Amino acid sequence: MRWLQRLAPYALASALLFGLKQSPAVEPFNLLLFDLGSSLRTRPSPQLANDIAVVAIGETDIDRYNWPIPDSYLCKAIRRLDALDVKAIGLDLYRDQTSNSSDQCLNRLVVDNPRLISIFNNAESIPAIPGTPDQQQAFNDVVVDADRVVRRDLVHVGGQGKRTRSLPLRLLETARNNHNLGAQLEKLPSSTWLEEESGGYKQQDAAGYQTMLDVYPPGRYPVVGLEDLLQGRYEPDQLRGRIILIGSTAASLKDQFEIPDSRWHQGDRFLELPGVELHAQRLESLQHLLSLNHAQIRVASALQRQLLLAAMVLLGIAIAERPSRIRRSALLLALGVGSLLGAVILLLIYGFWIGAAMPLAGLMLFGSTGIVRRGAISQHHQQEIRRLLGQATSPAVAQQLWNQRAELIQDGRFTGREQAVTILFSDTCNFTQVSEQLSPAKLMEWLNQGMAISVDAVTSHGGMVNKFTGDGMLAVFGAPVSAGSGRDASQALAAARSIQTGILNLNQTLKKQGSAALRLRVGIHSGVVLTGSLGSRERLEYAVIGDTVNCASRLESLDKERHQGVVRVLVSSTTLVLAGESLEQPSLNDWGEITVTGRKEPLRVFELGHVASIKGRPPATPQANGS
Repeated sequence: MRWLQRLAPYALASALLFGLKQSPAVEPFNLLLFDLGSSLRTRPSPQLANDIAVVAIGETDIDRYNWPIPDSYLCKAIRRLDALDVKAIGLDLYRDQTSNSSDQCLNRLVVDNPRLISIFNNAESIPAIPGTPDQQQAFNDVVVDADRVVRRDLVHVGGQGKRTRSLPLRLLETARNNHNLGAQLEKLPSSTWLEEESGGYKQQDAAGYQTMLDVYPPGRYPVVGLEDLLQGRYEPDQLRGRIILIGSTAASLKDQFEIPDSRWHQGDRFLELPGVELHAQRLESLQHLLSLNHAQIRVASALQRQLLLAAMVLLGIAIAERPSRIRRSALLLALGVGSLLGAVILLLIYGFWIGAAMPLAGLMLFGSTGIVRRGAISQHHQQEIRRLLGQATSPAVAQQLWNQRAELIQDGRFTGREQAVTILFSDTCNFTQVSEQLSPAKLMEWLNQGMAISVDAVTSHGGMVNKFTGDGMLAVFGAPVSAGSGRDASQALAAARSIQTGILNLNQTLKKQGSAALRLRVGIHSGVVLTGSLGSRERLEYAVIGDTVNCASRLESLDKERHQGVVRVLVSSTTLVLAGESLEQPSLNDWGEITVTGRKEPLRVFELGHVASIKGRPPATPQANGS
């Protein structure tokens, strides 16, 4: 049954984790982290981009030449590029029907110039320039995620005819005069390519050979405007011997794409990448892929993601269960979540992407569920402790009780034990006199002010208030758990001094209010007692029984008329020696050896140096009945 109670919260966490996996929230969170990591990446040097350049058709070109750009201007631009001995020319413009051209120059150029590549679009059924040879055709389809951001690249489509090549692959094949690059790509390890649940994707369309694309902000490549090319206003070395892409960069043509950096860009205008530069980046990425035999951004497989998830679930359980304190578990859980997030982003900065949503959720759900379970059990146990003790204890003592519960509690009660303790007895001196002057409500308020000081002094010094004795109390230091006999005695003395100071300060306040001053007697003695739960199941009390208790009580009530301060504290030499205090110190007033009623051996008794009476008010006359 206990194991079922322990596993039930984790079963709930498992159900929540399974539900989260089916939800649509996982992939967007993973993509958000991907975009953050991508924006922080240090971009590699453009070594493999030195042979790429762009001829851009901007707004000024459209104003000058109209749109679509007449074929005659395009033909002139292509001839100028051809004269610069460029390696390949990708015309990233649809020309399924020639425009404003009577001589059909583009049709002839694409046949006569094997370095000219014409695009088609499968998605929109737009063909290449009529008459384009198969080996000079390429599709320019771009993979866009559901949030309209470009993060992936369709590098290649296998098992197709000669004409079906991506634009970057066709340009590179033409530039290298090697039409077997597609076959070379197909021989790369399967881990190179994206699967449905690679990285942080969830059931993504992974048709063809796809990789993550390391997308850079605009401006990575040399750019020459169409008009500048036609007018000769450019440096030939910007274009000579390179792979050239001709396409539009004008925002009005809406050939712009959102990229990972778009989400985190702080500029005045929304960051988008022109399609022609996107193809240039795809070309650079392809060169990296063929050079390194892996993509610039590698991804975790579905198996790796599952292993990380399992590890985070186990870590969450360990964080919840292993630390002795719940607060420490909560702190470790927060550190674990932060560390996992930081590690995922750092890995992405260095080129490896793993979806963090499910591992994070596993760590948080199982960790927090375990912590909540422990908190509920701890609260229940504290209630049980209160039921068994019926007294006020400090948080530190309560924690010790929790840690040692298996040793201390059996069958719902504290077992009988002999323990070395220090007992502190207190009593209010002038209670009867004050009770004749105040209403019951005011009297209780007056008494509780003094009790609050005494209780706080005891609990803050590791003691436990065992019971209230009318207008006094019995406190125990060292039971049910002990900090050591010497430490217990020292804490009892510290609590007594704290009571002295607290009552003096309270009396100053009472004087301003016109209320009677409080005066207390305190007796402290150390020794062995019998402790344990006393009574029936319906009515249990934590009992502290023995000669030590009787001695402390006798010290409190000893020679009541010999009281020269606000709080008189009588302590046995036994307690002082245990606490490591010198019996010769000036602050101790030696009362000598006293025979306590009911005890054969005398006690040597000392009075702690008392706090002076309130200035201007003599001590109240002691009452014969000791109240």
